[in-house]
Amino acid sequence: MTDPTSAAYRRRARSFGARAKAYGEHRPDYPLPALRWGLPEGAARVLDLAAGTGRLSEGLLALGLHVEAVEPDPEMRAELTRRLPGVPAHAGTAEEIPFGDGEFDAVLAGQAFHWFDLDRALPEIARVLRPGGTVVALWNHDDESVPWVAEFAQLSRTNSSTRWLSQRPELPPHAAFGAYQREEFPHRQRRTAETLVETIATHSHLLTASEEERAATLERLRRFLAKNPETAQGEFDLLIVTTVLKAVRS
Repeated sequence: MTDPTSAAYRRRARSFGARAKAYGEHRPDYPLPALRWGLPEGAARVLDLAAGTGRLSEGLLALGLHVEAVEPDPEMRAELTRRLPGVPAHAGTAEEIPFGDGEFDAVLAGQAFHWFDLDRALPEIARVLRPGGTVVALWNHDDESVPWVAEFAQLSRTNSSTRWLSQRPELPPHAAFGAYQREEFPHRQRRTAETLVETIATHSHLLTASEEERAATLERLRRFLAKNPETAQGEFDLLIVTTVLKAVRS
């Protein structure tokens, strides 16, 4: 996994703001069973950390929770506020969370845990959690058990594509947390060929690619989707697997 403290990795982590509106429109949400699994019993007040445009917050609100959001990028934060005006959106990072000790029942991060400097972030997350609260990391992945999805995923790779943190066999332990538990949940997103390409265009490895590589990759994907029988005619379901990791605050 690339070093999250490196300049190249920080550049990728900061690349989303210029595409904040497209990110909010095209990125998939998270299945409610996955959110329920991550939450401790009786959860009421939760933190969406590195909240982006609020895709995870939407699901947390649907569960009747009080949600606070923390997001470092001002353009992403502004889009979150436009989409979800009832969710307070605070400037901050996983390494410097702008809340007091023990304020939350759960801290959740959707499609973001891999951007954190975990040596600094895990103590901060532990600080703002109550004992018995959970830290929850979620990632949406294309379901590559479906042949066309696997081929599409391979075609979308660029020179800077990296493995997800959720694909590692272990995450760094921390004395404040028990062992991580892992679960997977089926999910799907209704797409067209064009909106699926727009989704891929919001991924950091394309946002930071050269103009030539970005254009070539997106055109390659459009050609594939136009020829593929499952995607060539109107709307279709993109099958997704949501991976969830959680650990309990001691």
